[in-house]
Amino acid sequence: MTGHPLDLAGIGVGPFNLSLAALLDAVDDLDVRFFDRNPTFDWHPGMMLPDVALQTSFLKDLVTAANPTSPWSFMAYLVAQKRFYEFLNAEFEAVPRREFAQYLAFVAARLPSLHFGTEIHDIRFEGGAFRLSGDRTRVSARNLALGVGLQPNRPAFAEKLGERDCFHTAQAAFALDRVAGKRVAVIGGGQSGAEIVLHLLGLTDRAPAQVDWISRRPNFQPLDATPFTNELFTPHYVESFHGLPEPRRRSTVARQKLAGDGVSASTLQAIYRRLYALRHFEGDPLPVGLLPYREVLDVDRAGGCRLVMRNGFDGRIEVSHADVVVLATGYRYALPPCLSAIRDRLALDASGRPQIGPDFSADWDGPKGNRIFALNAGLVSHGIAEPQLSLMAWRSAVIVNALAGRTVFDTDLLPSLVAWSKTDLGQTARRADRVED
Repeated sequence: MTGHPLDLAGIGVGPFNLSLAALLDAVDDLDVRFFDRNPTFDWHPGMMLPDVALQTSFLKDLVTAANPTSPWSFMAYLVAQKRFYEFLNAEFEAVPRREFAQYLAFVAARLPSLHFGTEIHDIRFEGGAFRLSGDRTRVSARNLALGVGLQPNRPAFAEKLGERDCFHTAQAAFALDRVAGKRVAVIGGGQSGAEIVLHLLGLTDRAPAQVDWISRRPNFQPLDATPFTNELFTPHYVESFHGLPEPRRRSTVARQKLAGDGVSASTLQAIYRRLYALRHFEGDPLPVGLLPYREVLDVDRAGGCRLVMRNGFDGRIEVSHADVVVLATGYRYALPPCLSAIRDRLALDASGRPQIGPDFSADWDGPKGNRIFALNAGLVSHGIAEPQLSLMAWRSAVIVNALAGRTVFDTDLLPSLVAWSKTDLGQTARRADRVED
């Protein structure tokens, strides 16, 4: 055990804890370390398919919203890699995901507070500090930052299928070589499902025999990325949302699904154009089934894999057959196993997520001065921006300020253009009065 406790120990190094570490790199009086079991940083390697792009602006990087002069910004990375002008000239409509992954890895390789190849197995609270035990490591820390990410969500029916027959999109880049000459069913109507379908439709030498795209959604629906919808991804909205009662927050998140989990319009357009080419230009077109508004109820082994579905459009039961099933069924939150010793001390909501305060610290029965910051756990508490990259720099700044006990980064903003509540309306009016004066 180290001689003195760290100010913060981070568990997991994905983009969110990486953002926190990048901002903390500018704070000399805080002693922090971040631990990850993987040997190096590698962001969603299973989804690094050719030509996939972010749905988020590159300005919403690790640090820029809080510290635009940081050496860990995306623009600083482009300059350091001597590709600034080429990047500009390429005029990407959206940043390639592989580019952003290289940026994240660039930063992760240069931050001294990150410790890879070190898995934390157990965390206990003893003697006024958290005691962490792991691979070749025993440290203590006054505060924790949980950034372990989400787990692939596998529906119950998928348990009947073997790993060769069924895989999640998290493993897609490593498993799609199995589809040549086979019937493939892609289940899920979000961005990852659309990217898999587009990839399959573009295969030539190792093309599948058939592709079915199955979604519970009433149609293959686009991401709502219009300006006022994007106001949902601002600190003002998150702060207003956090003050709502939990039942209202849950219903609001459900209504806003397409603001954060729709398909990019460019991806839908590319799929439709490819389908047009297959139908009208290809001599031997690939059979494609577009099946929205279908809920998969069960599977069995009849004829390979038989999918039993309910059609929400007409209420009928339908059957589809596949040899390979790709699960584009999203991700779920789970507390890391290393917290098992203190799990009962955390206040959890009905979905098993920690109840999180405005500064992203979890509610627990320990001392107020020892906080457990939970990143990517606040979908219900902070809204649909929480799992996205959009506000990670602002969230990190809020956490740094709470950790330091002072304003390290200025997180104050002008009043919102949109009055989400009566309080917002009053602030906007006062701002207008000041402008008139």
